[in-house]
Amino acid sequence: MSTIGWRDRLEGQMPPDLAEEIDVFETQLELRKDGRVDERVFAETRLRRGVYGQRYDNGQRHDGVEHRRLEFPSGDLTKGPETLWDAPGMLRIKVPWGGLTPLQIDVMAELAEEYSDHILHVTTRQDVQLHYVHIEDMPTVMRRLAAVGMTTREACGNGVRNLTACPLSGVCRTESFDVTPHSEALFRFLLGHPDCQDFGRKFKIAFSGCADEACGLVMMHDLGGIARTDLVDGEPVDSFDIYVGGGLGTTPHQAKLLAGRVPPGELLPTVQAVARVFARLGEKANRNRARVKFLVAKVGIEEFSRLVAEEREILPYDERWTAHLDDGLPPEQPAHALGAGDGNDAADPVFRAWREANVYRQRQDGYAVVTIPLPLGDIASGQARLLADVARRFVGDTVRTTVEQNIVFRWVRLEDLADLHTALAGIGMADPYAETIVDVSACPGTDTCKLGISASRGLAGELRERLAARSGELDEAIKGLRIKVSGCFNSCGQHHVADIGFFGNSRKRGGRVVPHFQVVLGGQWQNNAGSYGLAVGAIPSKRIPEVVDRITGQFIADRLPGESFLDWSGRTGRAGLAAIIEDLKEIPDYEDEPGLFQDWGNPREFQIGDIGIGECAGQVISSTDLELSFAESIAFEAQVALEDNDLTRADERAYRSMVTAARALVRTELPDLPEEDDVIVREFDARFVETGRFRDRFAHGAFARPLLERHAGGATAVTEEKARSFVEEAQLFIDAAHACQIRMAGATSATQ
Repeated sequence: MSTIGWRDRLEGQMPPDLAEEIDVFETQLELRKDGRVDERVFAETRLRRGVYGQRYDNGQRHDGVEHRRLEFPSGDLTKGPETLWDAPGMLRIKVPWGGLTPLQIDVMAELAEEYSDHILHVTTRQDVQLHYVHIEDMPTVMRRLAAVGMTTREACGNGVRNLTACPLSGVCRTESFDVTPHSEALFRFLLGHPDCQDFGRKFKIAFSGCADEACGLVMMHDLGGIARTDLVDGEPVDSFDIYVGGGLGTTPHQAKLLAGRVPPGELLPTVQAVARVFARLGEKANRNRARVKFLVAKVGIEEFSRLVAEEREILPYDERWTAHLDDGLPPEQPAHALGAGDGNDAADPVFRAWREANVYRQRQDGYAVVTIPLPLGDIASGQARLLADVARRFVGDTVRTTVEQNIVFRWVRLEDLADLHTALAGIGMADPYAETIVDVSACPGTDTCKLGISASRGLAGELRERLAARSGELDEAIKGLRIKVSGCFNSCGQHHVADIGFFGNSRKRGGRVVPHFQVVLGGQWQNNAGSYGLAVGAIPSKRIPEVVDRITGQFIADRLPGESFLDWSGRTGRAGLAAIIEDLKEIPDYEDEPGLFQDWGNPREFQIGDIGIGECAGQVISSTDLELSFAESIAFEAQVALEDNDLTRADERAYRSMVTAARALVRTELPDLPEEDDVIVREFDARFVETGRFRDRFAHGAFARPLLERHAGGATAVTEEKARSFVEEAQLFIDAAHACQIRMAGATSATQ
């Protein structure tokens, strides 16, 4: 069990247990290399140490910059390497609550230059990733990270992932109290803890200092704590409201209150009790139902809370539960004593624009937090070195990463702001776009992720470039909107909680596959990710910039005085929002618009995995295409019914859309298929589910389960949460049906 702590990270000490952990991994790596460890077993071993395989489609990033073009054993770049022995992979580095020092930045920059592609990538969970690292170099990289107190342990795999927290913790004007010491203590306590080694899937934790802001986005996490301060007998008393069972992914769930007013001394044992209940009762066989959100939904929050309370009562005492309350973190101090004046150059319009967007006044008089935007979360290694030097000069060790893939400097003296701006401009890091509509977030998508469907980074880069080019002309009403992009439905880009979100999927036209993005509108970033948006339609990838222009333009034209985008989208309704972009869904023939059949940053014709491209462009649309389109329209009716709070109709329409999509597939083999639901579902199950043909590339057939279970069980009492989940599952079912149709067409083409 790790004893790594913040002091270790400051002083550059390698905890003995981390050194031993890396030794063990190196031994396992050698055993695997000699064929004495099964690949599946080794895969879980490396994932628990932050080592991922990555995708190689064309040797390029979103901007077309060529990196290490590799010839794989198969000779086919679209298939990529079979194992990590054939090509480099990705290493994820945990950055608990985002805390970094200039020394750590320097070391990561060195590693990026020596072993990676000269890029540090900040993720949407405050981690840092290095791509293109060869697996045989991983132990060396891990040791050099451990020497400055950094670990990759459990950054991936079925364990507790990086623990995130608001980057303003301790300096925020609206927080109840600083959650940093508690976040650090929980990180240390859970790292390698035996009660966290038998999970069916990953477990993500976040902390917020207040309930109303975005902060740590607690409501979309497996577990989260929101700080609160109450007056008891006239004295302030700090505590946490603990939430559990949130999550995005294929079926987003809002977290539910597990326990209110939990004393800080009870935080660690409460989380430990949750971990033990999840490890004991969570799904193991079906990974697609193995997150804690499904366990909470299955047993109900009241029963889950009872189980946790019962578990807490039998936990053996651990002195670490409260040790941090006495020791805590060394108080965060500014790098320099506060001087006189504010150092602002009010006459410089460039400085004023930067100050307006990127500077936040701390609650401590005389100091500010400065956000440094990283386009798509990337920073070049040379630039990172220079940034570390700037940090030493202005703020010392008070640097943090953010969930919006940026970096913040804390404790900047107000009189230093102008000089800091000059220093940042000198290294190309003074873009005045922090937390604006220009500051688009994205997951890696098809650049490096094996699950990516569409080029999320390519799209995000295009949107950022276009919006930045006209940033001075943007209406004030849209400047603060969030745009977030995911390469697939898994929501690593957090599209569900964006004002305007997109996630990758695909459609077929004339035997060719067209990259698409589902448009998700009306998510809520504030209130710790207080509500999720719903999809309003799939649009070809190359038309998404037009979607942004239309949606924002309509918002500006229609909004009432002071009306937010969230309120406007709710008032407009899903049907009204869909109508704004309806004509953009139409896919022309390949000959009329070939560029639509390519994705951003990739000159090749779009493909999914190893599916071949059919040679039947120009033929009339098939009956299968028509039925799948009809299924989508029914699914949209379900979304509208859900919006109108007509839960029974939402449930019925969602079910009907899945039956319609299933019928479309079955009719490719049984043209005279009867119309009875029983026959349709039975034939679909036998021909597509049992044979493994209806499978999502990532969920392995899990999207068929909602239809089969709903059909077997019939209509039941519908709650808002069940209806929302079922509507989401219906859209995913239809997307999986499209993917199945594409695979079938590819297989047919390959045999001709």
